[in-house]
Amino acid sequence: MKAAARRFAGQLKRRALKPEARGLLALAALNVRMAEAATLPFKRRSQPKIYGAIGDLRVQLAKSRSDIQQAQRLRYEVFYEERNAVPGVLAGMRRLDQDPYDSLCDHLLVVDTAQPGSDADAWTNRRRPKVVGTYRVLRQEMAQRRHGFYTQSEYDIAPLLAAKSPRYRFMELGRSCVLKPYRTKRSVELLWHGLWTYIREHKVDVMIGCASFEGTDPQAHAMALSFLYHHALATPEWRCRAHSHLHVPMNLIPKDRIDTKAALKVLPPLIKGYLRLGAMVGDGAVIDRQFNTTDVMVILPVEKIDPRYFEHFGAPDETKSRVALDARDPSIKDTVN
Repeated sequence: MKAAARRFAGQLKRRALKPEARGLLALAALNVRMAEAATLPFKRRSQPKIYGAIGDLRVQLAKSRSDIQQAQRLRYEVFYEERNAVPGVLAGMRRLDQDPYDSLCDHLLVVDTAQPGSDADAWTNRRRPKVVGTYRVLRQEMAQRRHGFYTQSEYDIAPLLAAKSPRYRFMELGRSCVLKPYRTKRSVELLWHGLWTYIREHKVDVMIGCASFEGTDPQAHAMALSFLYHHALATPEWRCRAHSHLHVPMNLIPKDRIDTKAALKVLPPLIKGYLRLGAMVGDGAVIDRQFNTTDVMVILPVEKIDPRYFEHFGAPDETKSRVALDARDPSIKDTVN
């Protein structure tokens, strides 16, 4: 069949045929290729790796290109449509938030099994569960194969990696978002349970990444940025600095004038959550005009996580997600590692 398809293509090149004839030959060649594909053995789609469930919501790893596209579509809706990021031409046409790191990363998904998504399974034509939350994670060994960490584009993390590796295994967190109607304690905790189970599964020692304030005016976040600088700046052994050409000072208000209660009130929930766990921040903020954000770097060594959170999310030496026990479907428990 391959030979037949090549012969059709050769005829198109050798003969000065009318457009209608060329079209017919091209269609015939396509039909030959489709017939050949139909004879290939059927490959069953692997089941997603599920880390836990609460009610109709479950947290799992993306296992296919379609799964990742659902995450990219969700990211586009949150970052570009809701938060006014500026899409490129291709992103605007596809309505997907994509970059070269997506192919390197694992993608944690929170899916609503009671709501169908926009993508249908190619074999069964059934609607897949709707993706309502996502986290993109990049382990150090994967980053070193290709592009490095995304965080390196904003912060000088090379000295930290050189000083702490290989004793500490790093992992980057990014592109975290949850669909607006699902921004509840249950959805966010489920995402964190999945993330924490993934971290223990891969024996990650340090989490890094960029977290964001909305808008590109640091003065609008002066109280919160100053609070982070005075109360959460990483110790010298863990500190990274924003690249000089991007560095925006965070020390905008003197320490004795910081209103802690007011600062905590205006901190983005994600950053506040990191701080509760024991995270530190890098030196300097960075303006990201494409995403319409003011970024800060977060450094969270697992050894510095407040132990009281282990009672809820599970101890570092546990291997299963505790929310697996809340799953309605008993078969889910067998897929959780």
